[in-house]
Parts: sequence; structure tokens; C-alpha cells
Amino acid sequence: MTTVAPDDRNTWADLMGEGRLPRFALICLGVWLNAADSLVTATILPSVGADLGGYAYFSWATAGFFVGAIMAGASSGRLSEIFGLRSATALAGLIMVLGCVMSAAAPDVGTFLAGRVVQGLGSGWISGFAMVAIAMLFPERHLARVFASVTFIWGIATVLGPLFGGVVVEAGHWRDVFWLFAGQAAVFSLASLWLLGGAAKAPGGPGIPVLQLAVLGAAVASIALADLMATPTGSIGLVLLGLAVLGAVVWIDGRARVRLLPHRAGDLSTICGSGYLAMFAMTAASMGFSIYGPPILQHLRGYSPLVAGYAIGVESLAWTVAGMAVAGVTGLWDTRWTRIGAVMLVASLAILALTLADGHIAWVMAGASLLGAAFGFSWAFMSRRLLGALSDEDRAIGSSAIMAVRQTGAAVGAAISGVAANLVGFSAGLTDASARGASVWVFVAVAPLALVGAWATFRMTGSARAAPENTVATSRQD
Repeated sequence: MTTVAPDDRNTWADLMGEGRLPRFALICLGVWLNAADSLVTATILPSVGADLGGYAYFSWATAGFFVGAIMAGASSGRLSEIFGLRSATALAGLIMVLGCVMSAAAPDVGTFLAGRVVQGLGSGWISGFAMVAIAMLFPERHLARVFASVTFIWGIATVLGPLFGGVVVEAGHWRDVFWLFAGQAAVFSLASLWLLGGAAKAPGGPGIPVLQLAVLGAAVASIALADLMATPTGSIGLVLLGLAVLGAVVWIDGRARVRLLPHRAGDLSTICGSGYLAMFAMTAASMGFSIYGPPILQHLRGYSPLVAGYAIGVESLAWTVAGMAVAGVTGLWDTRWTRIGAVMLVASLAILALTLADGHIAWVMAGASLLGAAFGFSWAFMSRRLLGALSDEDRAIGSSAIMAVRQTGAAVGAAISGVAANLVGFSAGLTDASARGASVWVFVAVAPLALVGAWATFRMTGSARAAPENTVATSRQD
């Protein structure tokens, strides 16, 4: 097993040195745009509905965004190879500007939703190119700190995104939200032309994996449609179909000339294969609380939307604090914290299933804290380990796939939790019975995914597999 000696340059000061601070800030802005825009509709849809109508289609304000973001994120590695990181990132910013303008100026709900899909495309490319930039522009000794910062920005955005929308609507009009995001995306696009000027084009084969992207789009669309089905059989069937098609994407990609994923991404005996599975499964298992926690707390405990929303804030805060606390850890403890995080995720689901409806609120906050800390302790180390196992040829597509895998997991987890909630009557209306049923089953339904994620996490951190694959990492820049 390769032993990594402590590096006295692994500090925040060194991370920000040698001209890296502006690029670091650009990456953080890109992560903010992706995370905040994906959640901003939570507080503005009532105002949009009053203006444009079409309430029945508003689930697609979020679902359409994620479909676009997943497709874009999955292709961003190859696009950075074809066009170069600088040009591709600047173009992604402009596409997001276009989507924001479409939604801001929408005369009808169809244009608004189309704008959300375009925003998803631009946002997905931005986040994917940000992952490529991390892999290509930062020394390996700083990767854990950079990824910890990314999780910090993501956690803050999950709280501030809906709040940002609410504040802007209170002060003006819902359209102003998208005008402001358009301005931020324009700044990002211009800054990338300046800050990424010295970024070399990533090595790799030419071309875009069109077949894999088409099959991936079909899988994500199938999963996103599950919540709209009128019968439980239809919902469950679409989720299972989508999961099967996702598996087909990995199978097809392993035999394709132009790949969407790194070599052996479907091989669970490798860090790459087990790492992607762990990220996918853990993210999917975490979605039920953020979606159904607030309405259940409001209905059963009489909390206001603001107070119920603090539960989500506790999760995000725990994620952020945990991630920053272990950002400088090296050696054996990065493996230990990664595994501890996976175990904490399983424990959090058990606590929330037992206490969300009737338990003391302190137990609910404890479950939420464990859920957030699970990712704070593990995510940066998982990402760093996966990047360290990639060859130079695969680094661009492998790094961009991290965000695409995470977003795909989010879509799958949201759909599975939605099906579980609807089976106990949630879709027919929020009653005491449906709220209590959902408070248990949205967590029970994803528990198998949490266990799979924990198993894959232990597998990717096994010492027997670390040495051969990490030989690539030892040759990386200092």
C-alpha cells in the first residue's frame, strides 16, 4: 500500500497561493449557481402560478432543470476535451444566461418551463466544468480542501437558494430572481475567459457519446415521470425501468469507442466503479428528508414553514461544519472518516423514520445532523480518492461525472421517496394518516440504497484496491 507522507504545504494559505485564489473563487461561484438555481423555485412558484397558471406542470420546474443538468453534467468531460476548458466554461455560462432570460421574460408557462430546462443544461455544464477545473488545476494535496469548500458552498446554497427567491419576491417580482441569476451567470462566463486562459486542453479521445447520452436521457425522464403517474404500479414501474436503463448506460459505455465514463466505471472491484456507486446510492438515500421533512413537520407539529425549514438548515449546517472540520485530514483518517460518514447515513435514516412523526424534536434534529454530517465527513475524501485513481486520459470525464452521478442519484432518490409517500396517500392530500405513513416509508424505501452505498464505500476504501489504482496519483503535480 502506498504511504503518503504529510505535506506541510497542505494548508489553506498554500491553497490560495500561486494565483489559485481567483480560480478557486470562480469554481465556488459555479457551484453556487448550480445549487441555488436548482432550488430557487421552491419559494417563487406560487407567484409564478398566479401570473402564468399551469400549476399541474410545476413539478417540472424542478424535474426539467435536473434532466437538463444531468445530461449536461454527464457530457461536460468530453466537451472540455473537445473545446478546451476555457471556451466550454464560458459558453456554459452564456447558455445559463439564455435560460434565465427565457424564464424571466416568459409570457406563458411553457416558455417558463423550457427556460428551466435550458438553465439546467447551462448549470449542469458549469458544475461539470468546475469539477474538471478542480482535477486539472489544483495539486492533489489540496483536493480534500477544495472539495470541502465545494460542499460548504453547496450546503449554504441549499439554505440560501429558496431564501434568495423569497426575499427577491418580497422586494419586487418573481421575474427579478431570474434576471439576477442571469447577471451572475454572465459574470461567471466573462470571468472564466480571463481566469481559465492558462488551462490546458484535457487529453482524451474526440467525439461525444451520443448513444449513451440519449439512453441516459431516457432513464432520467422515466424516473422524473414516476411522480406524475396516477397509479402506484405505474410509478414503481417507471422507477424500475429507469434504474434498469441506467444500468444499460454503464454496459453500453463499457463497449463504446467514445466513452461517457472512465475505464472500468462499471467494475465494482475498482475504486472508480465502487466510488460512483457509493456516491449515487448515498445521494439517493438522502433525498426523502429534504422533500418530505418540512411538510410533515408543519402538519403534525404545527410548525410554520420557516421553522420547519430550519430542519433542512440543520442538515446543511452539519454537512458544512463536518466537511470543514476534516478538510485537512490525511493518511488513515481520510479512510476512517469516509467509512464513518457512510455508517452515519444509515443511522440517520433509522432515527428519522422512528422520530419524525412523534419523537422529541431533539431526535429529529439529531437525525438531520447525522444525515448532513455523513456527507460532510465522507464526500471530499471519496471525491479525492476517485480522482486519484483516474488516469490522465480519464481525468476530465471522470471528474465531471462526479456531479452528474450525484444529480442522477438525487433524481432517483426523489422519485423513490415520492412513490413511497404516494403509496400511503400523500398524493391525495396531507392528512394525519398520510403524514405519519410518509414519515416512515420515505426512509424505509431508500434504506436499501443507504446500505448499498455503505457497502460500496467500504469497498472503495479497501486497502487491497487502493495501491494499484493510486499509482497514477503519485505522479501528479505537487
